[in-house]
Amino acid sequence: MSRAVRKAVIPVAGFGTRVLPATKVIPKELLPVYDRPALQYVVDEAIVAGIEHFIFITGRNKGAIEDYFDHAFELETALAQKNKTDLLDTLNALRPEAGACSFVRQQAPKGLGHAIWCARDLVGDDPFAVMLPDMIMDGATPCLKGMVDAFADTGGNMVSVEAVPHEDVSKYGVIEPGEDKGVLLEMTGMVEKPPVDQAPSNLMLSGRYILEPQIMDLLGAQPPGAGGEIQLTDSMVTLLKSRPFHAYKFDGVTYDTGSPQGYLEAFAAMALKADETASAALLSGLLNGERRV
Repeated sequence: MSRAVRKAVIPVAGFGTRVLPATKVIPKELLPVYDRPALQYVVDEAIVAGIEHFIFITGRNKGAIEDYFDHAFELETALAQKNKTDLLDTLNALRPEAGACSFVRQQAPKGLGHAIWCARDLVGDDPFAVMLPDMIMDGATPCLKGMVDAFADTGGNMVSVEAVPHEDVSKYGVIEPGEDKGVLLEMTGMVEKPPVDQAPSNLMLSGRYILEPQIMDLLGAQPPGAGGEIQLTDSMVTLLKSRPFHAYKFDGVTYDTGSPQGYLEAFAAMALKADETASAALLSGLLNGERRV
């Protein structure tokens, strides 16, 4: 029986260069997607999956993320005095319990693998999830929940995957699939941004991982790879030689909020999900050049 996944590492130290200048003073993870920050959707997904400890890998100018998950005493006092209990209840429900969040500084932009390695002492000897905060994943079964349920039966290591048009595979890390086990695929390899004619599949790594703690030793010894950075994929390829890996076929839609187009798609999708009738009418009017006074 596999040990339960109770910790999630969420790397939030990036500069958000794809959505500058909006991210010059606001962390990209806190950009609003309809009625809440993008990062809140990721944390909500983790909570549904049973995650109890959130390890945020931060950098300079990301203090607002730590503040977001804390009390806002002036605001909460003002809401209480004005008897706006609904808003106060919403804020209280979104705040994790005391001690549920840890914040670790990466200190230098050395890549995703290095960011994950910074959490080694907090991860310890436990299996853990990695959640890329740019990715809002919307499906009937939340992605990490499905992965955690599958991991309970298989153990080992796991990544989420989604099919992309074959002509786009060079934009992503993709897996080399083995035996199809229904919702899971055995993995025999993975490649970062392969040429279209050399890609082993069109199944991209979509931003959710469950990893065994052995990955930390590999990351600590991993030399810089693509872009001069320590790549998580490189250490996963090494670990795959000795430990089982599975791909979880996520049945849903992933929105990359780290790009302007993906952010716009996520905003529209979450607005429709929250209030389909009103949002659909408003979006339709905007697309037709109508203005709401």
